[in-house]
Amino acid sequence: MFLGNGVTKSGDFTPASLAKFLLNEWNETMTITVARPDAPEHFMVLRPINRRVVVRLPDGTKIAESTKATRLIESAKSIYDPVVYFPRDAITVEMTQQDNSTHCPLKGDATYFSVPGIDNLAWSYETPMPFSKEITGLVAFYGDKVIVEEHPIA
Repeated sequence: MFLGNGVTKSGDFTPASLAKFLLNEWNETMTITVARPDAPEHFMVLRPINRRVVVRLPDGTKIAESTKATRLIESAKSIYDPVVYFPRDAITVEMTQQDNSTHCPLKGDATYFSVPGIDNLAWSYETPMPFSKEITGLVAFYGDKVIVEEHPIA
């Protein structure tokens, strides 16, 4: 499948070709592109998902549902898997904030959350870097710990 900029299939992407594709070919449909001021090759693209997105635990328990989710694609030294972020009010279970945190120079300090039996299920940037304010308070889930479903909006 032709994706533009000489890229013919997803396996051909390099960080540079993805950056060119996202910033040139796909930019008209993007909501926001954010790059680090000190390292513009480290950037993220946020795009609204125009579908109903549901997140379930492996046992089928629904833990989030929204028609206002956002897909985040990040590129730096490598291309990261896309991540879906949800508004806080889309979370349908009680999560416990954990003591651990990590730092991303693009997004800021991440806070982690658990549910009974599953640590590090989700994370959020409560106070992101000033240039990444669009992700403030949004919640993302680890893809290997949940099932993410996308459905047409009825």
